[in-house]
Amino acid sequence: MTEPTHDTSAPERRLRWPLLLTRAGLAAERVLRAFWPFWTLIMAALAVVFLGLHDHMPVELAWIAAMAVLGGTAFFGWRGLRDFHLPTAQEARDRLDATLPGRPIAALNDEQAIGAGDAASEAVWEAHQRRMQARLAEARAVDPDLRLSRFDRYGLRYIALTLFCTALMFGSVWRAETLAGLTPSTGGAVAEGPSWEGWVEPPAYTGRPSLYLNDIAEGPLEVPVGSRIELRLYGQVGALTVSETVSGRTGDVPGASEPQQSFDVARSGVIAVDGPGGRSWTVGILPDATPAVTFEGGVSREANGEMAQQFRAVDDYGIVAGSARITLDLPQIDRRYGLAVEPDPVEPIALDLPMAISGDRSDFTETLLENLSEHPWAEMPVEIQLTVEDAVGQDGSSEVRKMVLPGRRFFDPLARAIVEQRRDLLWSTENAPRVSQLLRAVSHRPEGFVRSETNYLRLRVTIRRLETATRFGLTEETRAEIAKALWDLAVQIEEGDLSDALERLRRAQDRLAEAIENGADENEIAELMQELREAMQDYMRQLAEQMDPNQDPADMENAQQMTGDQLEDMLQQLQELMEQGRMAEAQELLEQLRRMMENMQMAQGQGQGQQGAGQQAMNDLQETLRDQQELSDDAFRDLQDQFNGQQPGQQPGQQPGQQPGQQQGQGQQPGQQPGQGQQPGQGQQPGQQFGQGQQPGQQPGQQPGQGQPGDLGQSLADRQQALRDTLRSQEQNLPGSGPGSDAARDALDRAGRSMEDAEDALRDQDYAGAIDNQADAMDAIREGMQELGEELAQQQQQQGQQGEQLGQASPNAQRDPLGRNSGADGQLGSDDSLLQDEDVYRRAQDLLDEIRRRSGEQTRPDAELDYLKRLLDRF
Repeated sequence: MTEPTHDTSAPERRLRWPLLLTRAGLAAERVLRAFWPFWTLIMAALAVVFLGLHDHMPVELAWIAAMAVLGGTAFFGWRGLRDFHLPTAQEARDRLDATLPGRPIAALNDEQAIGAGDAASEAVWEAHQRRMQARLAEARAVDPDLRLSRFDRYGLRYIALTLFCTALMFGSVWRAETLAGLTPSTGGAVAEGPSWEGWVEPPAYTGRPSLYLNDIAEGPLEVPVGSRIELRLYGQVGALTVSETVSGRTGDVPGASEPQQSFDVARSGVIAVDGPGGRSWTVGILPDATPAVTFEGGVSREANGEMAQQFRAVDDYGIVAGSARITLDLPQIDRRYGLAVEPDPVEPIALDLPMAISGDRSDFTETLLENLSEHPWAEMPVEIQLTVEDAVGQDGSSEVRKMVLPGRRFFDPLARAIVEQRRDLLWSTENAPRVSQLLRAVSHRPEGFVRSETNYLRLRVTIRRLETATRFGLTEETRAEIAKALWDLAVQIEEGDLSDALERLRRAQDRLAEAIENGADENEIAELMQELREAMQDYMRQLAEQMDPNQDPADMENAQQMTGDQLEDMLQQLQELMEQGRMAEAQELLEQLRRMMENMQMAQGQGQGQQGAGQQAMNDLQETLRDQQELSDDAFRDLQDQFNGQQPGQQPGQQPGQQPGQQQGQGQQPGQQPGQGQQPGQGQQPGQQFGQGQQPGQQPGQQPGQGQPGDLGQSLADRQQALRDTLRSQEQNLPGSGPGSDAARDALDRAGRSMEDAEDALRDQDYAGAIDNQADAMDAIREGMQELGEELAQQQQQQGQQGEQLGQASPNAQRDPLGRNSGADGQLGSDDSLLQDEDVYRRAQDLLDEIRRRSGEQTRPDAELDYLKRLLDRF
């Protein structure tokens, strides 16, 4: 057998570097797998030290953790050394050979076992050896397998690495020096000995500075209650200890040798640092005075009923909150009429006191502003007491002051009567029948007494609702709603229609005339004069806006004109006469002013021309609304007759078979109420007050003196049907095509459906259901009238804008009734300010008072309180 002809040293030289790198990779694998728990624990421990977490641990826990770390590192180090062994060259050769196809390294070291000496067999063997040597050229170092997921299933190594990197970025390696504090001090520490530091931090509300205890000698020490004591002990643990009796702590109290200790001072006692260089203090509590609050002056009332009460609050460190408590002074009330019955229980009034936004709250003066006109106790004797609170929680109260709770004053007799009955209703639910009777008596003859038909209808609806609720049980919610409706009605009657400036002017003149006759004081005169000025300005502005742009300039030249300065001179002269007590001359001057305004109104009315189709539609709807109200009143009377055992429609004392409205022995006209001596059609006509000559309940197109549908034998249902047909006709003939007209048609359509339901209920003698449907119908009619009125107002404004250019042709056409030039922008009216300087200042003061009041309400959102504070700081 011949020897192999290939050279085995060449492959070894060729595989030298791949084998070395593969062997190094094997070593890295075995190091990681054997020592990964060891270096994971080391990195976690170093992260804790670099972050200084051991400084916040009790000494005992820190020692336990240190021992656990040392034990764990020793164990994992020993186990790693036990499991680790360096890879051999043969292991590296086998790892590399396993990655090559055909395992060429092993094949080159093989010898031919069969066919030795045979030339053909040896040729095949030589070819095989050359092929294996060629494959060695492809040999590359094998990448090590460094994955440890099979051994670290929870990723502990990554957690430790993350903590370690975080500690390097946000911690400090120098914190490792603090580990010396866990061992007995040696060297320089022994020479220096233990030391300590301490601070006293008073509560923030006191404004006192912090105290450094190392600079305070032993002895008495006075601090405010709630002060924070901070102590730091340095050096060997246990060399210094802390003892104290000021905190009153119980339960889990830290050890006396803790390096860091903090507690709050709750009572007098002793604080001591025991040990070398220690010190002790006898701590006393600085007294915190009880806050005090007093009234400053008397209570004042604005024209709208807003109460203003000034007060002064004092505290040694500052007031944080305050409140006012108002209770009813029952013994001082005149218990007559509606107040004779026992009152329903009402919670005392609680108001938040306004606090000073800027400046020192230890001594400040503020004003409590609140409008309690709608409260049941308005204009009644009450007792008010103020209470303030400091940061500690101590309360201080003022004296109990007796006063009449300010409320809004009503000068109109009807409004004053409604407010009085509203008060009686809120006083006790037992007054409900009496209130409804008195309100019916007040509104029995509205001619010449109730100026607005709308207000009359609203009052009648409210009376009917009160009577129905009283019969079936008056709940608190219903009583509150009725009281709200009565209040709104009284305000509407007192103030009048906000769009009717002439009505406000007349009312202001009437109130001023009443004040002249009754001898009002200076404050009331100033208030009424201001009201007259505002009403006068509004009226003149309305005249300017309603001026016809197509009016002949010659008429404007012939019209009487008056400048604003002349008008202001007259008002100033009127006020001076009243202040001087020359009431007769003031009354005469006021009458002259009244006649001048009426002349202006008459001149303005002559240029208005005939009313359009829109105004006629409004009048027709108003008449329909009044007819529906009359029909609803008749249905309500029949409902009462059902409860009283009478036949529906039978008058009290009426004989069976007698015609409705006809009394025995009297030639009473149809529809006349029992005991009524005069027909509504006799004497003054209701239409003279409301602008129409139609009788209440009279159908459109019916001639005066004709009988009503009920007089002709028609039932209530037939009257309802006729009224529904009339409404349908008015809906079809409604002018306009804008959004307001469409909304009005929708509202009238709902009113027609409600009338139809009311008609069905009347035929079934379901008067309660009919009354509810009729109320819905009246609400829908009112809504339709409101939408139509807004549409007409917009059309009038557009027409006024289109006629502006026509008035520019003549200088006289650009002058308002006061003789002033119109605005440069082409708008009717004047660019001149109608607001006097005193009005500007008064309005500014009112706004500032309102901001102060709202800033004192601590229940408001923080963002709103911050905004109010910025406003007060700025102004």
